[in-house]
Amino acid sequence: MRALDENETTQVFEKIFKFTGNNLKNIVENPSHEGPEPNPGRYCFRLQKNRVFYVSESLVRRATNIKRDKLVSMGTQIGNFTKGDRFRLTIQGLNLLAANAKHKVWLKPTSEMSFLYGNNVLKGGLGRITENIVPNDGVVVFSMSDVPLGFGIAAKSTQDCRKMDPNGIVVLHQADIGEYLRMENEL
Repeated sequence: MRALDENETTQVFEKIFKFTGNNLKNIVENPSHEGPEPNPGRYCFRLQKNRVFYVSESLVRRATNIKRDKLVSMGTQIGNFTKGDRFRLTIQGLNLLAANAKHKVWLKPTSEMSFLYGNNVLKGGLGRITENIVPNDGVVVFSMSDVPLGFGIAAKSTQDCRKMDPNGIVVLHQADIGEYLRMENEL
């Protein structure tokens, strides 16, 4: 497990910034409350076998006793680097994104299952939407009871969504909590 280099850090922060905006500062400066030490430090990003983890510094110090090839996971996996060296957010980072999301969309109960099966969010299934969303913004998708379901990319702005027909696509699907069942061997 090693620290991210400059290029990797830039890719990770750009992708997270797309979903959190200025709340990225809260993620980076979040104090850690793990470990036996009185001053355990902060959270940091670490790379292990093309997977990026969000982990406390005290846990990283204690993990140095484990061989790299034996270390499977540590902290919260937030994404991975593809074979083409592009960063991709994974569903395991949903709680981190949901707590710091800039743009949110709430689904009606009737369209939650459709989203959890990997489909895009349609205007007819939209319950609420935050203001000032522009196309290509990162959006976190919630149920009406504020349970995070996944995330995606806004296809239309907030203003355009109000004028759309019910079958128009509002959010392009990227990841959802149904992936835990559909892709359990890959996660």
